[in-house]
Amino acid sequence: MNKKTSFQYFLQGWSLIQLPGIRRYVVMPMLANIIIMSLLFYWFFSMISSVVDLGLDYMPTWMHWLRYLATLIIVVTFAIFFCYFFSTITNIIAAPFNGLLAEQVEAQLTGQPAPDASVWSLVKDIPRIMSRELKKLLYYIVWCIPLLLTSFIPVFGQFVTPVLWFIFTAWMINIQYADYAFDNHKVSFYQMRQLLQQDKIDNTCFGILVSFFTMIPILNLIIMPVAVCGSTAIWVDRYRDQIYNTSKEVDFFRYR
Repeated sequence: MNKKTSFQYFLQGWSLIQLPGIRRYVVMPMLANIIIMSLLFYWFFSMISSVVDLGLDYMPTWMHWLRYLATLIIVVTFAIFFCYFFSTITNIIAAPFNGLLAEQVEAQLTGQPAPDASVWSLVKDIPRIMSRELKKLLYYIVWCIPLLLTSFIPVFGQFVTPVLWFIFTAWMINIQYADYAFDNHKVSFYQMRQLLQQDKIDNTCFGILVSFFTMIPILNLIIMPVAVCGSTAIWVDRYRDQIYNTSKEVDFFRYR
């Protein structure tokens, strides 16, 4: 069987949110995304001009003829940065609902019954889910700080840093959405990253697709459940069996 590409999984995400058994679990993440993203994008567009002026202040005088190109690069860079920032805030708030959506999608794809989906079970999982979101945020900050510092280096900061930001943001967005299915099975954050790195280029491409749609008005309001569904499909096809086979091997040697 041929391995599906990130683009195929992304398209599958759009198909999955339309399934009768999945649609009702899409509503809450979508509502959270619509409300929060609308507010944050309003704030972003109100401050973009000051951000551009700040970035141009670090350009050498002899490069002022590249002002228009640099302005475009700075705007795109900060748009990518804020898209991930907005997605992070939205996902922290919607994390319990995204986890529930991932469970239902996995059940649909595997044909196995989903765990208890009661309100109480969701409430009990909130502390663990929030702890996981904090781990993702700390991981992001650790890598974000040195990248942010490179933006203050003349020339490099205006032309190389945006490329690094773009790749890093795509990778982080992939981690963000892949994590729901992994966390549902109590896979550690470290182990998840190790598994995702097996297909790092393809997983980053999935993050690029999600990033692109996050920047498109209207579509960015429904991209979150699509990304959760697509990432869960990747978990089922690529990593689920690896986790369970590894667990069986550990149990086999433990009890010999």
